[in-house]
Amino acid sequence: MRPPARTPGDHAAGLASPSESGVADEEAPRGDVAEIIGRHLGLPAVSIPAEQAAAHFGWLSFAAATDNPASSALTRELLGWWPDHPGLLADLDEGHYFTP
Repeated sequence: MRPPARTPGDHAAGLASPSESGVADEEAPRGDVAEIIGRHLGLPAVSIPAEQAAAHFGWLSFAAATDNPASSALTRELLGWWPDHPGLLADLDEGHYFTP
């Protein structure tokens, strides 16, 4: 089961230490990220079974198997910050990361 992202209520209740995050996208599925990157590089994005992850990703398999939800709710509440740039998926889809 996935752990929930921290929220301002957690901090107020003493359940989490203050930690600000500047993410605009609270949910950016890896599959969507992989599909955008693959499309811009002309490569297929495919799912692989979990039991093949270690062989495919090598030492990075721990990161590929980890779910790290992030939330900027605490940052917005404590600092009055609001994302004003494109989110991860929109930014990747612009294609400027893939131009030589």
